[in-house]
Amino acid sequence: MIKSLKIRIAITAAICLAALYFLVPTFIPQLPSPWNSYFPKEQIHLGLDLQGGMHLVLEVDAEKALESMIERTSVDLKESLMESRVRFRKIEKATGTTISLELTESSGKPALEKILNEQYSDLEIASSTPRDSGQLVVLKIKDKRAIELKKLTIEHSLETIRNRVDQFGVAEPEIIPEGDNRILIQLPGIKDPERAKNLIGKTALLEFKIVDDEASLDEALRGNIPDGDMIAYGSRTDRSTGQKGSMPYLLKSKSLLTGASLETAKVQISDRYGEPNVSIQFNSQGAIDFERITGENVRRRLAIVLDGVVHSAPVIQEKISGGQAQITGNFTMDEARDLAIVLRAGALPAPVNILEERTVGPSLGSDSINQGILATIIGSLLVFLFMIVYYRLSGAVADLAIVINIFLILAVLAALRASLTLPGIAGMLLTVGVAVDANILIFERIREELRTGKTPRLAIDTGYNRAFITIIDTHITGIVASLVLYFLGTGPIKGFAVTTIIGLVASLFTAVFITRVIFDYVTWNINIKKLSI
Repeated sequence: MIKSLKIRIAITAAICLAALYFLVPTFIPQLPSPWNSYFPKEQIHLGLDLQGGMHLVLEVDAEKALESMIERTSVDLKESLMESRVRFRKIEKATGTTISLELTESSGKPALEKILNEQYSDLEIASSTPRDSGQLVVLKIKDKRAIELKKLTIEHSLETIRNRVDQFGVAEPEIIPEGDNRILIQLPGIKDPERAKNLIGKTALLEFKIVDDEASLDEALRGNIPDGDMIAYGSRTDRSTGQKGSMPYLLKSKSLLTGASLETAKVQISDRYGEPNVSIQFNSQGAIDFERITGENVRRRLAIVLDGVVHSAPVIQEKISGGQAQITGNFTMDEARDLAIVLRAGALPAPVNILEERTVGPSLGSDSINQGILATIIGSLLVFLFMIVYYRLSGAVADLAIVINIFLILAVLAALRASLTLPGIAGMLLTVGVAVDANILIFERIREELRTGKTPRLAIDTGYNRAFITIIDTHITGIVASLVLYFLGTGPIKGFAVTTIIGLVASLFTAVFITRVIFDYVTWNINIKKLSI
């Protein structure tokens, strides 16, 4: 313990002023100018249960990620076979995560095995059936690799969703994995649940594909789709009538470029119609690839496809350098902003399905706040009255320490930008009881020393020294238990653990340090002869 009373008073004053500094925006939201420039902007964040918001449980369809990978691999494998002059009749993605390949020569199998070993180590031959002069080979992803890819898909989805929510501007979101393929999301204070769901759940797979204008679109719509082509649809708006309709496109199946090559995306306003669009900038390698793609396909149409929907298909007039492009599609400003967010955050590696959705209204949160505050006030008042009745003026000192304790908890929450939840309020009330218990230990020790005939100053010194080890033990035990709750718990449990940890540390400071400063001041400076305890 620091011997100098002046230094201890200065430390106490500095900590209390720092707490007040962080709490000013919470208690006085609208500070007059120029005072508002001297204080933090952040108020205490309220959790989902106090200010309302959204609770979502998402299921990541990792199997779809494997299917998409197999589909892309089948296209690449086709080119590899052609480059190696391995003759085959057809190659296509079969059911699930397998590729069906029909070789026209029996000698093609050793060449296929060599290609798999050198370029496609994730694949293995599941079965091989002789057919005429060739063989029907079925390829699949290796079981160990499939498990690894599913795990990576969940981790990638979690990180992508977290990036999207962070850019959306939700304070203190809760985004954690749950089970093998689920993600729990809590968004406190969200104002537009539908917009948030669209933002989180959008796969946002951006692809650039060439439009096949050489083949007949009408024939393709009748079912005669050329090999290596696909049909996709985009929206079309008649500017004279404002009516919207769908427009079919015949595209090459192979993606020439994807959103993985993006560096950034931002909203811009079209000069021609004054409508928002999304301007995208590729990274260095993406810019090189985009320049090469546009140079090789001058006078052809390049479709910009997002989640299978064609947003635009402009004609490439010349080679485009610089790595810039635009996505148009009759967006509203919010739609354009959300699209820019998901493109910056990256595409989800697999579709997600909403398994559970709950919306907590602000009125329910307000009721919870009022009831929680009322419970805290009633509980604290009962404790205050007990301490004053039983320990008289010394009890009033303990009550002052408890008030400071509560203010310190709130100040630390504000400084750390942590969320205050309903369980957190319960944690605050619990620490009030712990702080009182620490003071009771000290006061009972002081009483024992006074009964032996010691002076108030000596009784206070001995009482604090003897109670100190016990108080340290109980507080450290509580902090360790709360840390376990924090690291192993989720949502409300974490809220309870955070406020309990902060409260226990504050309780240790107020019960042992601040009350000792007050007692030392009255016994050293005022030199009282009898202690009211």
